[in-house]
Amino acid sequence: MGLKTALPKLELYLYTAVLYLAILWAGSWIWEASSENMNRKVFKKSVKPGWHYFGRKMDVADFEWVMWFTTFRNHILFALAGHVIFAKLCSLISPRRRSLIYGLYGGLAVLVSMGWSFLALVLSHCFILYSVALVKRKWIVFIAGLASLATFKMEPFNSWQEGFVIGSFDLQDILFYGGSGFTIMRCMSFALENCEKKDGNYSFLDLLKYNFYLPFFYFGPIQTFDQYHDQANNPNLTRKQREMWNITTKALLHLGVILLVDVFFHYLYILTIPNDIKLVKQLSDWSLAGLAYSNLVYDWVKSAVMFGVINTVARLDHLDPPQPPKCITMLYVFAETHFDRGINDWLCKYVYDYIGGSHTNIFKELVATLCTFGITTLWLGPCDVVYIWSFYNCLGLNLELWVATFFSLPPFSTIEHAMGEAMSRRIRGIFGAVNFWTIVLYNVLALNSVEFAKLVGKRLIVQGFPQSTLSVLFVTYCGVQLVKERERKQALMDELEQESNG
Repeated sequence: MGLKTALPKLELYLYTAVLYLAILWAGSWIWEASSENMNRKVFKKSVKPGWHYFGRKMDVADFEWVMWFTTFRNHILFALAGHVIFAKLCSLISPRRRSLIYGLYGGLAVLVSMGWSFLALVLSHCFILYSVALVKRKWIVFIAGLASLATFKMEPFNSWQEGFVIGSFDLQDILFYGGSGFTIMRCMSFALENCEKKDGNYSFLDLLKYNFYLPFFYFGPIQTFDQYHDQANNPNLTRKQREMWNITTKALLHLGVILLVDVFFHYLYILTIPNDIKLVKQLSDWSLAGLAYSNLVYDWVKSAVMFGVINTVARLDHLDPPQPPKCITMLYVFAETHFDRGINDWLCKYVYDYIGGSHTNIFKELVATLCTFGITTLWLGPCDVVYIWSFYNCLGLNLELWVATFFSLPPFSTIEHAMGEAMSRRIRGIFGAVNFWTIVLYNVLALNSVEFAKLVGKRLIVQGFPQSTLSVLFVTYCGVQLVKERERKQALMDELEQESNG
């Protein structure tokens, strides 16, 4: 319900004003806490001198961001720029063989960066999983693939395989686990697509061309084999109207966001403050809510920018890579929560949607979510925090279906229909606001710590009740209503577009 009925303009403006004022209010508290405590002893490891003309220290607690855009920026740019130049030349010379050339360049880059022993290790796993793919049994593919993935995620197998890599440099661990983990997921995609192939089998060369595409090799995202194979082997390299303009504007947008985040880190130490529990306990409820929310927003921004940089290169190669993750501010249901669209698409295609079907059967949904989060736990690396994160997100996903199923039964469905679209939308907005903070708390424990998540939950739900609890939920409710209005407009636009095309 609520697709046709628009929010009254006055109500829309009220929700917008409340949301922005609340964000500014919480941001001012975090800025004050950052400014007054930048010289704390606990901050020394993660708050370092920043840009000289700001005259302030900078939050450098996120190694991944610092690695990408400071420490190893030139190395990553050099590798991607080399790929772009090489790929463009080869596409002009031999467009039909460009997937082979991409694979050769990627394999050579892996050899130079990690050595022949790592390349041999990756090739051995590719060969094993290719052999399994020839059997054309999905359950055997999953057993073999997950067993291979476990050898890179669990002791003592991961340490034993890491010992094959010769030499030592700062990026070695990241490249090793990134390259090997994504390789296994790509090999499983290849094997599962081969099971669907009715006539014959894909070749081992097809797997190597797919796996060693350099922009995706170390850092993802994962593009399923069927999509990559079709796109990389398409000899038609003509671009759509204004496609290069869109690629350029998105690249400039990513650059602007990178600079904006760096400026942001000079004033708001959102990553360092949660690590100092003693300081966190002194902050106001609004500061804690703002910290938890901003950490999830930052993680979304980081994922969108890093995958966006890689996707820009992929689009120059005439590929259509996975889209950036959906903004955390737009999420109020567990079913749409993800930070890596590639992994999410992989899991949905081969596990969640395959088992869950239409996601209306409670038992099928339970099995689908258990399998999905079981594989996700292995992918992330089994440990206590990941177990807790997987359990609560799996529970949240199932609770959504249970609650939706319960309220779809009479007399609730009859009451909702009688109350009209506007009231129904408001009531659903209240549930959405509660669900949003459930998503925040369930995910912030993995991004920061279980202790920080417990403290935020205790302050907002127990100690802050009713004033902080209800005020935070009201602000969130305003945000949910704005998101629902945006979704309503988008749905109407899609409906009109389908009618015009039809």
